[in-house]
Amino acid sequence: MFTGFTGPRDRADRADRARPPVRSRRTAWLSRGMVHVLVMVLVAEVVMAITTVGPLLKPAATHDFRPPPPVTKPFYPVTTRFYADPHNPAASWVRVHPRDRRAAAIRRRIADQPQAAWFTETNESLVQEQARGLVDVAAARRRLPVLVAYAIPQRDCAQYSSGGSGDAGVAYRRWIDAFTRGIGDRPALVVLEPDALAHLGCLRKRQRTERFAALTYAARTLQRRAPRTRVYYDAGNSGWQPARTMAARLRHAGIDRYGDGIAVNVSNFNATGDEVRYGLSVLAELRRPRLGVVVDTSRNGAGPTRKHQFCDPPGRRLGRDPTTATGIPGVDAFLWIKQPGQADGCAAGAGVFIPGYAYRLTGRAAPR
Repeated sequence: MFTGFTGPRDRADRADRARPPVRSRRTAWLSRGMVHVLVMVLVAEVVMAITTVGPLLKPAATHDFRPPPPVTKPFYPVTTRFYADPHNPAASWVRVHPRDRRAAAIRRRIADQPQAAWFTETNESLVQEQARGLVDVAAARRRLPVLVAYAIPQRDCAQYSSGGSGDAGVAYRRWIDAFTRGIGDRPALVVLEPDALAHLGCLRKRQRTERFAALTYAARTLQRRAPRTRVYYDAGNSGWQPARTMAARLRHAGIDRYGDGIAVNVSNFNATGDEVRYGLSVLAELRRPRLGVVVDTSRNGAGPTRKHQFCDPPGRRLGRDPTTATGIPGVDAFLWIKQPGQADGCAAGAGVFIPGYAYRLTGRAAPR
């Protein structure tokens, strides 16, 4: 066993060993020298390879890298139940046509499901009355209503759902004030102005500034005067604006101060997974972990068409039922924001209920 100590016997043993001839020592020296040279060459080649390839493997601008913000769990408990309005378009049609062969499927799969109520009426008194009636009944039944504020001027860039209040200044503020008074202190979930931020290309610079101010006012008013309401700004969908562009627009509209989250895929058909990824990407750009995402799953059961048609495309299906049990951190709910069966503006006027379209969404072939 080695002890670290060299005694006399060890020294004597080494002295008795024969020394190698001089030629052998020179040969060994040359061999060691060649090894050293080869090692140095190899080291040089490795350094050059690292220097050349290293930058290609590194992500660009690593000094600017910021870790993504933490994502909070969904805001609503999984026991939350949404309000199914008995006056939604499908339910109203079924009451009038109870003997129609399509009525049973439409009632069970669409009319009885919770879906958003859209507020488009420009009469302020009527809007206030309708909002109050909805939230009062929902609160009495211990259900959470979903309301869509859809009255901003040029809301659809003069396409299929053009209209809105008279202007983005005084008129729209009066409308929001009335809408907010109707909600009051009742619990509610509000989707704020679909298309308003994704559709900015049709507006002049001054009009864009007015729209940002109008949305900021709307969210601030709801936050302060309807304290039990959560406000989700519409953020388009994954096939529309890039996440960074949408995040910048949301900031201009005051989401970091007055919003509770974003709504994606409203009235569209994109797959839920794509919309979840897009929504979370927008939140990552905003860097506001408290914000959440709600996804419109009303008609995306078959996903989009090959060409991503957005106006009454054929062959679509109902998507996942409304629920807060998303199982995805940061995603607060899957909702039916678009009311299934309503036209987008191609098969009929925007908002018109088409029973044949509704029936096909249930996955049934039209009866002969």
